[in-house]
Order: sequence, then C-alpha cells, then structure tokens
Amino acid sequence: LGVLDGAGFFNADVPPAQRVAILADHQAVASLAILGFVLWGFLQVVLTLALYERLKGGSPGMAQTATAIGLILATLYIAAYMVTFVGIEKVVELHGHDPEQAGALYLALESVELGITENENITGLWVLLVSWTALRVRQLPRALNYIGIVAGVAGLLTLAPALDALVAVFGLAQIIWYVWLGVVMLRGSAKRESRTLAGEAA
Repeated sequence: LGVLDGAGFFNADVPPAQRVAILADHQAVASLAILGFVLWGFLQVVLTLALYERLKGGSPGMAQTATAIGLILATLYIAAYMVTFVGIEKVVELHGHDPEQAGALYLALESVELGITENENITGLWVLLVSWTALRVRQLPRALNYIGIVAGVAGLLTLAPALDALVAVFGLAQIIWYVWLGVVMLRGSAKRESRTLAGEAA
C-alpha cells in the first residue's frame, strides 16, 4: 500500500486510466495487498468461532446470532476482495489495448468492492452483539466490552448520513477493541493450554 500511495494511486484527482496504469506497474504489490484483506476475512472466521465457544455457555441464543453476523461479515470481505483480486488482472490486461475502457472497468470494480466492504453497520452490529453478550455473561474485561459497545453503536449510527462523521469514532474504537480482544483471547488460550498440560502431567 505504501508503494501504491507513493505512486499517487490514492490521490483523488488521478484519472481512472492513470490509476490502472499504476496498477499495471505495481500489479504484484497490489495483488499481495488484496490477498492480505482476504486473509483478514479468514481470520475473522477463526475469531468469530473462538468467541462463540467462549460465550455460548452463558447466552447461547445471543452467541449464535453474533456468530452468524460475524460469519456474514467474513464472507463479504472474502468475496469482495477475491473479486477485486481477479478483476485487477482483467483490468490490467484490458489496459494494454484500451486504457479508457480499462479505467471505466476499474471504476465499476472499485464500486463493487467499496459497496461490499465499507459496511460499518454490519461490523458495528457484530461488535455490539459480541460486546453486549460478553458483558451479560461476564466474559472479557468490562472496559473492553464498553469500548466494543461504543464502537458498535457508532458503526450503526453511520447509517444516518448526518452522522457520517462517526466513522472516525467507529474506526478508532474498533482498532482498540480488536487489539485488546486479541491479547485477551491469546492469554486465555495460553492459560487453558497450561492447565491442560498440568493436568496431563499430574
């Protein structure tokens, strides 16, 4: 992404045909970045299922609902970025014959990707459900759950055009929530593994 940014790919005033030319010059880098987002989608599946195992004992209905939303979110990301991954190859190929048509195709591809992935409402709903469920069943740190509730509500409120500025609040709170959640889940996994090994040794 740093390479593409340095080449001017993300500048708003760069015409679509020129963006495709930048993609053609840095196709391998762009493809690698997109596969990173696909990987994020698969990791979202792992996290969603791990959270279900942690929350299902206290509130199975809410845990199932949150899990369904989390898997939908992961599916959207994987599908969108796989379409983009394949689409970039077609756009770059077309650029060699008709740069303007390639630019138009890129705009269509970008619209599909953004329409699917810029979904603060779905992500917000998932974070809200997980945090609310964890708070009710007294799982995860209380402060972490409160941050998740703030992020979730902010994400849902971005549905209102007048409250679009809440995207910044959602983004920051979501980053803090994901990082803290990852630390908590890894520590919990390490503790369970230690107890298992101790039990086997005994």
